[in-house]
Amino acid sequence: MPLAPIQRRTALATAASLGSLPLLGLLPEALAQSPGLQLGPAEPFSFEALIERARARAAQPYVPPPMPAPDVVKRIDYDAHGKLRFRPEYALFGDGPGAYPVTFQFLGGFFPKSVAMHVVDGGEAREIVYSPDYFTVRDDSPARELPPGTNGFAGFWIQESRLQDDWRKREPWATFLGASYFRAVGELGQVGMSARGLALNVASSTPEEFPDFVAHWIAPALREEDPVVVHSLLDGPSVCGAYRFLIYRTGGVMMDIENHLFLRQDIERMGVAPLTSMFWYAEYGREKIADWRPEVHDSDGLAIWNGAGERIWRPLNNPTRIFHTSYLDQTPKGFGLIQRDRVFDHYLDGVGYDRRPSTWVEPVGDWGKGMVQLVEIPTDDEIHDNIAAYWLTDRPTKAGDAFNYRYRLHWVADQPDFPWNQLAHVVATRMGRGGQPGKPRPRGVYKFSVEFLGGTLANLPFGVLPEPAIWVSRGTTSLVMMEAVPDNVPGHWRLFFDLALDSQEPVDMRVFLRQGDKLLSETWLYLFEPATLKNLWPA
Repeated sequence: MPLAPIQRRTALATAASLGSLPLLGLLPEALAQSPGLQLGPAEPFSFEALIERARARAAQPYVPPPMPAPDVVKRIDYDAHGKLRFRPEYALFGDGPGAYPVTFQFLGGFFPKSVAMHVVDGGEAREIVYSPDYFTVRDDSPARELPPGTNGFAGFWIQESRLQDDWRKREPWATFLGASYFRAVGELGQVGMSARGLALNVASSTPEEFPDFVAHWIAPALREEDPVVVHSLLDGPSVCGAYRFLIYRTGGVMMDIENHLFLRQDIERMGVAPLTSMFWYAEYGREKIADWRPEVHDSDGLAIWNGAGERIWRPLNNPTRIFHTSYLDQTPKGFGLIQRDRVFDHYLDGVGYDRRPSTWVEPVGDWGKGMVQLVEIPTDDEIHDNIAAYWLTDRPTKAGDAFNYRYRLHWVADQPDFPWNQLAHVVATRMGRGGQPGKPRPRGVYKFSVEFLGGTLANLPFGVLPEPAIWVSRGTTSLVMMEAVPDNVPGHWRLFFDLALDSQEPVDMRVFLRQGDKLLSETWLYLFEPATLKNLWPA
């Protein structure tokens, strides 16, 4: 990923950070020409005022957001919700002045809480007053039973530019819907994994808490290269926060995010810049005949660029029990959940797993000491988001504490800023029974194959082998071998080694390639759980 577009947009982000982009008085006139979006009275608005609002709200007891007619809303299931269509003639900025129309999403069984929506014009904001006329509602839809006066907004979509092809026929490129979840398309035009405003106590001893974006304030991008500016108020039992999103439609999507968090209660784990994804199985660790497809996942690895400059690749697992894996760091340069495998034949599915976005977190400023934490939860299907990754500070997270984070989210094909011309990257992890062909395969011995591609591996002199550095937390390695993969692809190498174990406890593993003192590859880290391969040997 070239650096130039990122550097060019920094100036735009700095300018927009001074406040919402002005509309020069165009908004009232433009909305007057729409078929009737109803707006409330104008009120002063600024990010600074929203921060103070969050601070004051955190000092008060938590009040949950409205959940209108729960008996009705829970009947708006996945199928019924998909039939509730926002009428495009009511789209915010559908006729300008913004380049990207905004449409709204209805309440539903998975999104039962009302969210207040506002439009921003310079230093003023007006609430968008909900009307059932905004949606096409079928006669048999439970939505018709909502009481009058209900706020039926649950989220919003940012649509493709109205200045190009008919945006009504195209999918949205960014969505905010459900708790504090949001997602965007990547460079390959596909949605997949999600991000969140905050992740609290994921798979911990304390029940997980899902704070909500209870209100959004939306200012348009006047030009396609400008950001859509979204301010959001996050609220939950333990925390209240003010957020600002500068959302750019690039080759994929880029979001500059700033938050100010105020804690009502002690928090065991406060996950900052959280990412959420799905991993069922890949080319490794798959139960026999689990499914007809070779691989099923939205992401296949956690990538980290730590404060010491080390590049790390950690393949994801579908474990037999919940795993928390922490990578201590100081002043991290970035981390993300990445979909590296882009070969359609590795999935054979029409849902576009080979085109799912990778999402990279680029911290802005010094995040201090802490850790990137990866959470892996067992799953037996692709419908569950069972993977989470986020930053945990080493600062106490106690009631009354305040935090401020700035970061950039890249929704792309692969992680940006990777030195592809210098370091080889991991392209496959494989495992099976250890030993050698034609000889008895000893129980408790596992064979691993790790494939590396690119970087200076492509320029190694003939006959020169990369040197593998292997470390395991327990067990004994043997039968170590490096070879060029026989596919005529320059710089494609694989490492084989056996690992003998005497128990089923997990093993931490670490591998990288070098030539003398010269580093040739990123570091492969893996947490191997032998129980996932319990069926390797005959009973």
